[in-house]
Amino acid sequence: MARALILFVCWIGLLLSSLGWAQTPAIPGPERWESAIAKFVEQDKQVPPEKGKVLFLGSSTILLSNPQRLFPDVNPLNRGFGGSFISDSVYYADRIVLPYEPSVIVFHAGGNDIALGKTPETVCADFGALVRKVHAALPKTRIIYMALIGSRLRWNLWPQMARANALIEEFCKGDDRLWYVDVWRFLRNDQNEPREELFLRDKLHLNPDGYRVWASVLSPVLTRMLYRSDATPDGAETSKKPESK
Repeated sequence: MARALILFVCWIGLLLSSLGWAQTPAIPGPERWESAIAKFVEQDKQVPPEKGKVLFLGSSTILLSNPQRLFPDVNPLNRGFGGSFISDSVYYADRIVLPYEPSVIVFHAGGNDIALGKTPETVCADFGALVRKVHAALPKTRIIYMALIGSRLRWNLWPQMARANALIEEFCKGDDRLWYVDVWRFLRNDQNEPREELFLRDKLHLNPDGYRVWASVLSPVLTRMLYRSDATPDGAETSKKPESK
């Protein structure tokens, strides 16, 4: 499907949602994160981050990932804030994205959006808004989208999440600065259900073993994006199923 058509489908879904036709419930505004963002800004004043680093951005999957431990060689910066929507990252990009001039952004969000009633099309449109905001100021920055993950707690929402993944995957195919990584296929079992041994007791977030799998899928993509120009935009280079340890 052409990228232009994907954009059209996503924006139609966003329009219908904004008109109330999609029966989306009231979504809390980004202002609820002001204190968390202010803390990031204060940290930056105390110890200004080096420009051009790898930035991890998004919701709790990013917040809890501890990328400094998983990827010590690239000394990444973590700006995850748990419970956030994609639109929250768009709203605060001027304060916790653009000033860092990241070379690569590893992004994961959208599950909370679906859980609060946003449509897959709205999730895709919001991701498109983030991409446009970043590339308007930083046209060379590459963005990795880590796919939404099925979990036992939100398993009833998996069809919508899978639809959002599919839309974002197609959206990413139209731009060689965008990369969709299908990490879900390594976190599911043969019945296409979550591998429960990779999740915390809350049945929503990954445990240390889950993050080892998550990182093993991301690592070759991140390495190629940082150091090579022949990467493939679908995570296909990780063809063998990583093992949890």
